[in-house]
Amino acid sequence: MKAPIPVYTCAMLPRADTYTELRRRFEWPILDRYNIGVDVCDRWASVDPNRTALILDDEGRSVSFDELRTLTNRMANLLVECGVTPGDRIGVLLPQRLETAVAHIAALKLGAISMPLAVLFGADALAHRLGNSACTAIVTDAEGAARVVPLRPNLPELHTIISVDGNSPQGNGAIDLRDALPVQPDCFVSADTHANDPAILIYTSGTTGHPKGALLPHRVLPGHLPGVEMSHDFFPEPGDIIWTPADWAWIGGLLDVLMPALHHGVPVVAKRFGKFTTDAAFDLMRRHKIRNAFLPPTALKMMRADSPAPYPMRSVASGGETLGAGLLDWGRETFGVTINEFYGQTECNMVVSSAARIGAHRPGIMGWPVPGHEVAVLDDADAPVTDQEGRIAIHAPDPVMFLRYWNDEAATAGKFAGNWLITGDRGVQASDGCLRFVGRDDDVISSGGYRIGPGEVEDTLLCHPAVAMAGVVGKPDPLRGEIVKAYIVLAPGHAPSDSLASDLSTFVKTTLSAHEYPREIDFLDALPLTTTGKIIRRELRERARNETA
Repeated sequence: MKAPIPVYTCAMLPRADTYTELRRRFEWPILDRYNIGVDVCDRWASVDPNRTALILDDEGRSVSFDELRTLTNRMANLLVECGVTPGDRIGVLLPQRLETAVAHIAALKLGAISMPLAVLFGADALAHRLGNSACTAIVTDAEGAARVVPLRPNLPELHTIISVDGNSPQGNGAIDLRDALPVQPDCFVSADTHANDPAILIYTSGTTGHPKGALLPHRVLPGHLPGVEMSHDFFPEPGDIIWTPADWAWIGGLLDVLMPALHHGVPVVAKRFGKFTTDAAFDLMRRHKIRNAFLPPTALKMMRADSPAPYPMRSVASGGETLGAGLLDWGRETFGVTINEFYGQTECNMVVSSAARIGAHRPGIMGWPVPGHEVAVLDDADAPVTDQEGRIAIHAPDPVMFLRYWNDEAATAGKFAGNWLITGDRGVQASDGCLRFVGRDDDVISSGGYRIGPGEVEDTLLCHPAVAMAGVVGKPDPLRGEIVKAYIVLAPGHAPSDSLASDLSTFVKTTLSAHEYPREIDFLDALPLTTTGKIIRRELRERARNETA
């Protein structure tokens, strides 16, 4: 007889017909000793070893939980052999592939701190993260090793580079994982970690300044589960298979998809895209019969512009930016479901979500507080308010909340107002708890006495057939303080012109409101994006300011 699965690994959300009932029936489990690596790997390997953990599209094969346990144990033993100790920071500079999951899980089993790094990072971004964290070892591929080696003179703590494909430049000192892993023991005694012990160090996307390292504890995975389950309409269900194009180096890929799915024993499809395309994405979903997907707003906008044939899904979730009504309507036509939006940030993620199955969805809002999380909008006196704009905040303590910023006590203290974590975003909360996103503190446009959130203007522009992507910022203006300035990437088949710019301004004026329309529009080939696909409005604001100089 198979051993029973521990109770805390079952779905956290109770089945309910309404949001009110869902909140009333929810309770957090009590966790003391807990290790993410053991939970997402060894537990399933013990009770159902042949269960599929990963589907590797590029390799054309699947990986069972038993194989995943063996590989992660060997990797943990290799890291120990290389001198890695509990608490050390282990960089993982890899795309979606088997070794990415293996490296993270092995580091967590060891009691080290795994640090996801995006393959799109340039030299400065890598140097900052590796240096600021005092990273001691990095798991990467030949291309990544070639980029890290020149940085080593300024990284004295970095003593180990492991290359997963072995084709590293001559003389870089990288360990060839293909030779080193098979000789390691298959067994490993995992660290007996407390749920509050450090586990993952993720640097913020840097949309508002220099990236800071958010230190997350082991409890962060159980803390994510209610939000994941809500945004995927009571995930998991039998037959679920999940995928995301989001890099596993981003919290949206790692902790919104990979780790929660492995926790639930749901197969995760891994795919390395040289360049994301709609055709490749839909081909992948059809071939693997993917039922669940986390699709960031940028991916959805690209898909919509290409007008793909419908493909039915069980659940689609999106987060990072709000979606407009036009994009939601397209999603229903294309996927046969309402795209559930969710909200959070690296420091405290998946705290707001919609869930179409229980009616917790309303056009123009980003969702309701996920059961177990207290989310409010605060006024200038740090008091919760309804039906008026203020700062979105999350009450501490919270299981999904970060521990602190790495080596930055001042920034950590500045993140809180009393027992409230201040997100840096502005919103409006209705009396029933639903939240509408207005914009980041520094994104909100002040024009002629009006406060304008760029998201609504962008969403409206995206409803126009000529617009593929839109970024909206405030441009300094001597009369109004600021004017609304839009930067547009056109959809295929459309060309920039003054008449099109005028048409777009009129479209916003008549569709949204007369005070929110863009008074200036520029057409660009591409918008500045973070590695997670968010528009870097800071760069657009700087561009707009330079235009007035």
